[in-house]
Amino acid sequence: MFDRFMPREGKFFDLFNAHAELIVAGGRELAAMMNEISDSAATAEGHAKVIDGIETRADKITHETVALLHRTFITPLDRDDIHQLISKMDDILDLIQDVAESIVLYDVRKVTQEALQLTEIAQSCCERVKSVVALLHNMEHAQSILKTCREIDQLESDADRVMRSAVSKLFRNEPDVRQLIKFKGIYEMLETVTDRCEDVANIIEGIVLENS
Repeated sequence: MFDRFMPREGKFFDLFNAHAELIVAGGRELAAMMNEISDSAATAEGHAKVIDGIETRADKITHETVALLHRTFITPLDRDDIHQLISKMDDILDLIQDVAESIVLYDVRKVTQEALQLTEIAQSCCERVKSVVALLHNMEHAQSILKTCREIDQLESDADRVMRSAVSKLFRNEPDVRQLIKFKGIYEMLETVTDRCEDVANIIEGIVLENS
């Protein structure tokens, strides 16, 4: 009888999906920021402010998920998996915010082709995180989930390759040490966005293999 009065599954999947929507929004806003950088610092600052707002909304969802986890007796997934998943999802947006803030702080007025390429890969990773999270509620989607996880893994490998090549090019061709430091940091943060997306994919892959 006691069990009847205890919360059971809660709305964990709704919260995951809402957070994933914000990850995509943050990735798109970062891509817009990169493509619209100009001599006007206000342009970058405007995009960074939007990303700050997105990250704040995502933080609220993360806190709501953790609070719900503490109140829920029976969860749809392993409790540790739920906590790890929402935490790693939040890490993605934290890094997107870090990139945007760095661009403003470094007063970047022109981006390299490599930075644009890494941003595009990061955005693709974010899109796939949203797709795979949307499938998680039903283990009948196991094969599609695992396929998308593999795509995220491949994108992370692509980003790693681009980042290594970009840093090598910087050290060979960039005479301005300040520019070298700026872009090396930006490249590394963009690549780390894909690392955090891969972390999410690995957690989801583990959930699927354990439950399907």
